[in-house]
Amino acid sequence: MVRRSGNRFSVNAMSAISTRGRMHFMVFTESLTAGVMCRFLDRLAGHFDHKVHLVVDGHSAHRSKKVRDWLASYPDDVELHFLPPYSPELNPDELVNADLKHSLPKQHRARNQAELAAETRRFFRRRQRQPQIVRGYFGGPHARYILDENPMSF
Repeated sequence: MVRRSGNRFSVNAMSAISTRGRMHFMVFTESLTAGVMCRFLDRLAGHFDHKVHLVVDGHSAHRSKKVRDWLASYPDDVELHFLPPYSPELNPDELVNADLKHSLPKQHRARNQAELAAETRRFFRRRQRQPQIVRGYFGGPHARYILDENPMSF
């Protein structure tokens, strides 16, 4: 018999990956809001001396006035490129999400939110040291458009 506490908990994560195999991420416990997105953009923009191009879906936080205002304040730092609706197959970052879910330890389940956040961060740090795997996220047939155009390498 396996005893469970019955408590449910989760963490959220966002990442930015490049065709060069670089990965930046942020793990957070709150919902994805415009404020969280701006925090991620702040962190991302601070790492580069050139413009970063991000492919994003149509999430309301990505399209919010607060994010549009942030982008207008930093036009040389970050530009968002929106995917068509209902097209997750065009987003290589979806493969990161699938890899994360597959990679979390099966035999040792996190007992609380802090443990889950720590396991999630370990996954991302491991992938940061494995650029060949990060580059592989762009290998799917639907994501080749990025390799062809490639304005998003960082």
